[in-house]
Amino acid sequence: MENFDPLGIHTGDSVVVAPSQTLSNEEYHMLRETAIKTVRHMGIVGECNIQYALNPKSLEYCIIEINARLSRSSALASKATGYPLAFIAAKLALGITLPEIRNATTQTTSACFEPSLDYIVTKIPRWDLDRFHGTSKQIGSSMKSVGEVMAIGRTFEESMQKALRMTHPSIDGFTHELPIGKTYERDFDLEASVVMPTNTRIHAIAKALYEGYSVERIHDLTAIDCWFLHKLKRIVDLEKEVENMDSKHLTSENMQVMKEAGFSDRRLGSLLGSTEDDIRLQRIAMNIRPWVKQIDTMAAEYPAATNYLYCSYNGMEHDLTFNDHGTMVLGCGPYHIGSSVEFDWCAVSCIRNLRQLGRKTVVVNHNPETVSTDFDECDRLYFEELSLERILDIYQHESCAGVVVSVGGQIPNNLALPLYKRGVTILGTSPLQIYAAEERSIFSDILDKLNIDQPKWKALTSLDEALEFAASVGYPCLLRPSFVLSGSAMNVCHGPGELKNFLGEATRVSQDHPVVISKFMEDAREVEMDAVAHFGQVVAHAVSEHVENAGVHSGDATLILPTQTITADALDKVRPSDAGMLVRLQRLALAVPQ
Repeated sequence: MENFDPLGIHTGDSVVVAPSQTLSNEEYHMLRETAIKTVRHMGIVGECNIQYALNPKSLEYCIIEINARLSRSSALASKATGYPLAFIAAKLALGITLPEIRNATTQTTSACFEPSLDYIVTKIPRWDLDRFHGTSKQIGSSMKSVGEVMAIGRTFEESMQKALRMTHPSIDGFTHELPIGKTYERDFDLEASVVMPTNTRIHAIAKALYEGYSVERIHDLTAIDCWFLHKLKRIVDLEKEVENMDSKHLTSENMQVMKEAGFSDRRLGSLLGSTEDDIRLQRIAMNIRPWVKQIDTMAAEYPAATNYLYCSYNGMEHDLTFNDHGTMVLGCGPYHIGSSVEFDWCAVSCIRNLRQLGRKTVVVNHNPETVSTDFDECDRLYFEELSLERILDIYQHESCAGVVVSVGGQIPNNLALPLYKRGVTILGTSPLQIYAAEERSIFSDILDKLNIDQPKWKALTSLDEALEFAASVGYPCLLRPSFVLSGSAMNVCHGPGELKNFLGEATRVSQDHPVVISKFMEDAREVEMDAVAHFGQVVAHAVSEHVENAGVHSGDATLILPTQTITADALDKVRPSDAGMLVRLQRLALAVPQ
């Protein structure tokens, strides 16, 4: 694997590609030979990780470190190659030899081989530095990322653009636009932003290329290899070719080239002044669809028998047929604050139970750190984007029986209504009810109709409205954007200054839905009820209490189960309130305009 960023940036914070793209044959075999000598000299059995520093202008190199264990990049290496390192290492530790272990992808050959890839993998980290106000955005030798994504494509451009979109739903690939609708500061220094490694430098590089910086100049500023920069420049050049074009004049040849370079339907719609749906219809009318390819660790030397799949527009045929009509389970995407291994556990539990019930399973996820992306956990694994476009592609290819959106956290949950509107069968709670619960203003309105107590609230349409409401009920007030996880952009405002600052952030995160402001209840206890319901009737529940007063997010709070200080009367209010709300929410949600 090769780091896109030069030495000095932790591998966990660097873009990584596999197989290596810029090493010469001589460099590659020199490092390979050194690795074999080193491992034999140290008597390592099982997994090992070696990191090299290589002078790009000579054959000078040195070993930075060796880990005689599974490293944090081992999961990535395993998923990138289809070669399960931890599994093989465990067998070797037990004294079983490599020739005795079967290759899981071919099912016929042994594990005594070096993986050979006919695709390219791109790993990009996921940061949540914006959560920590005042924290430096600079990255270096100390890792700051909280998760990562892995994309598979047949060209670097396709793989890179897919990976960037995977890191956050607001990112449309390799563009100069910042994530989550942010804008560049007035005193933004483009050259300094290209030089300084940060969590958004890739967008600064896109902006520099868009504004006419040459590949050589960016190379001089960043030390990023020119091969990578030429590929990125091609993406920008293709974007410029179509951005002033009318979608009606986009030929099938144009469309094919753009899709092969990794452009999404949404991005093309944005460039052409059209919509994602219109571009999709236009593309399908041109018979341009992604091909489903198998992960082949032996570069077609032997037939692959794996269920480990990805989609690419750089192909000519599907590698398999679609006769299972399985149940699709959407995974959690990259780990980030508020979404971690708990959602992977939920997805894996769902998959295993479906298989026990005799149902075929189709899993879609792009997080190499998860168990749900182990190809032996399901019947078909798509290492793919959790986007509307790609889920529809896979759903239609597989003719799935339905889709489970509730076990992967906020990213798949936010897709429930868009998928439902496009004819996808959503299993479990109706998308209309999900929408009614997630859209803060609708949910608060439902609580009022059900006569369930809640703090005074208002759906905001302007800053003046927010200031007027806060003045009438008194500070502090709570700003609540919709369709977010882990309290993203949810803040307690103690005065007009904070309200103005926080409202801008909340509006940016919840652009398509109104932000709700409510009176913040001070010195209140916080109680949570987790339940399982069947057709609106609670069949199992648990009530826990926070040690800290309300205002500390449950992900940062200390919880006690069962409750210790909550009175029986208070608990009686909680239980029927939730149970009754589920039934009545079901009725009221159906009245929400679609």
